[in-house]
Amino acid sequence: MSQDATVNAGDIARLAGVGRAAVSNWRRRYEDFPQPVGGTASSPLFSLPEVEEWLHRNGKTFEVSLGDRVWQRLKASAGDLRLGELLGHAGAFLLYTRRDPGGWAGLAGSPDLVVRLPHAVAAAAPDLPVNLGSPDAADARLADPGLIHLLAEMAARDGAAETFEFLCERYVEAHSRRLSVTRPEIAGLMARLACPEGGSVLDPACGLGTLLLAVQTEGAPRRAAPPASRDTRRRGPGRNPSDGEGRLLGQDASETGALLTALRLLLRGDPARIVARIVAGDALRHDGFSGERADAVVCDPPFNERAWGHEDLIGDPRWDYGMPPRGEPELAWVQHCLAHVRPGGLVAILMPSAAASRRPGRRIRANLLRAGALRAVVTLSAGGPDLWLLRRPRPGERQPTAILLADAGEDLSLVEQAWRAYLAESEPPRGSRTVRIIDLLDDEVDVSPARHLSARSDTRGLPAARDRFVEASAVLTRAMAETLPDLEVLGDGDLGWDAPVTTVAELVRAGLVTVLHSTLKASDEPVETRGLQMETPGLPVLTADDLSHGGPPTGLAAPAPGLVTIEGGDIVGSPVTARVIEAGGAVLGPHLTVFRVDRARLDPEFLAGFLRFAAGGGRTHPNSRSTSSRSTHLGASRVEARRARVLRIPLTEQRRYGRAFQQLLALEDRLTEVAAAGEAFVRLGVEGIADGRLRPRDPSSSS
Repeated sequence: MSQDATVNAGDIARLAGVGRAAVSNWRRRYEDFPQPVGGTASSPLFSLPEVEEWLHRNGKTFEVSLGDRVWQRLKASAGDLRLGELLGHAGAFLLYTRRDPGGWAGLAGSPDLVVRLPHAVAAAAPDLPVNLGSPDAADARLADPGLIHLLAEMAARDGAAETFEFLCERYVEAHSRRLSVTRPEIAGLMARLACPEGGSVLDPACGLGTLLLAVQTEGAPRRAAPPASRDTRRRGPGRNPSDGEGRLLGQDASETGALLTALRLLLRGDPARIVARIVAGDALRHDGFSGERADAVVCDPPFNERAWGHEDLIGDPRWDYGMPPRGEPELAWVQHCLAHVRPGGLVAILMPSAAASRRPGRRIRANLLRAGALRAVVTLSAGGPDLWLLRRPRPGERQPTAILLADAGEDLSLVEQAWRAYLAESEPPRGSRTVRIIDLLDDEVDVSPARHLSARSDTRGLPAARDRFVEASAVLTRAMAETLPDLEVLGDGDLGWDAPVTTVAELVRAGLVTVLHSTLKASDEPVETRGLQMETPGLPVLTADDLSHGGPPTGLAAPAPGLVTIEGGDIVGSPVTARVIEAGGAVLGPHLTVFRVDRARLDPEFLAGFLRFAAGGGRTHPNSRSTSSRSTHLGASRVEARRARVLRIPLTEQRRYGRAFQQLLALEDRLTEVAAAGEAFVRLGVEGIADGRLRPRDPSSSS
């Protein structure tokens, strides 16, 4: 192993099978831990041989796999800025060993391997987008014979494609802040939607090839045609897109990205079934596929790129739906994709959420709708991106009258269900709806799902929401009549405490209170039990949300030593509240604390009232039930709980105070239930009336 191979703290943690915090502790606790040999103060680099020797000397379990050795040696052979280029040369070498194994066998033992290898690789891989044999590529060539043989060894053991995918994964991890990679599940969804019939597929902003790889996996050519849809029923006989070869076409502005994409496809693909052609260059300014039309286009373009060539592309023939404004580069990508898909072909493109409603782009959105090109807009996650599905219109065909709008929420399978329903002209599933195009062609031309999805199905639950509100209000009325505490109003400025005051900390020292903190960490946050099926029995866990809302335990945790079990009558506190838990048996969840009292000397409801007051910062407020910031204020809340002031009064008086605290807490619970039920009823009513799904009854028709 080269003495120059380096690792960061994350690499060390992975090799030793521990967390990054453990590595930080080793650096602080052990004076003989290797000193940094590079990097920065916030991200130091260490010598891998020195780390290996230290781990072995201190009895730490570790394993440096062949893959890790290859990766660390690869990193040590190039600077950070040229690592991608060197990775490309490594992938080209792996492609060479696959295409010409005999040539590699004859070259492997050559003393001038480093000199001869680039020419052999270039001759075996003429279809790469970059000429690796040119003088310009000399600085990033494989110049370490040891690394070359390690690559060959790993390829012989795991396969050339698998070896390169492993190295690409490490590369993405190391440059996660600079590389934007499409989420695999979204890439698969786009491939299934846009390429159900196979054929040729283009990605004009391919990056590292994630979408084209998904097409290679999900949208393989020569699949059976889907059931007849609103499009296929109208077009009649004609060309079947799955006739002929399956071609994967891609372009990327970065030569490194184009090279890595080509290598990933060529190493994983079957040349007999799929032909890959990848070119380097900015697709908007220097179109590498001018005049070509694919059967489908998938694209995850760069967002908010101001210097996209607006001035240079005025009057470009691709702008069939209008010249994209300077601040709307994504609409330029939409039209570029439509210009490169055959009539009747689909485009699946990721877009920023704002592109569906920004005012400068309204004219182009309107033209896309009028032409029948824009077929669906789907929100994939709360912060974006959105998925736009478009279809290049066929000359003379009848245009659609509606488009599909959907919000996938946390279930991407809804998108495919909604799309199938849209094509079949049937009722779309919950979370989606069709909207008439004529209703969208107003001054804003807003096609964002959030604007038009006002919970279509939820308005049907209005009667149930009204019943819940009425029932909760009735319960509150009864509670006010039966359980309101009778509190005496004292004079201004008079605290009314004629007894001494103590603190929780003093009660702990006196043995009246035992404090137990949860051993579950935030990373062990229990999952909810509702609708969950587990292979092994779990323990019920009381979460901070359960405590805040006064509900039963909804968490579930695996049995483990050291868990704190709540007993009946325990006080459980969080950074925002405290209450007595009558039924024991649940495990104490993260961010919670048990205050177990000596009930012969201290009333739990009495102490819970003062703890609740301290948790609210000395006051109660409407946000006291929110747990969103509980982890942030956890340390401070424990200190405040111990400092909470408590009256020192006889047990009989404590119980009287405790009963008043308990009644006030019960009233707050009822008020919260009524408020939630009322808000749900009002929201459904307002949205339903404004959306045209509800209307006030005509009093004259009731008779």
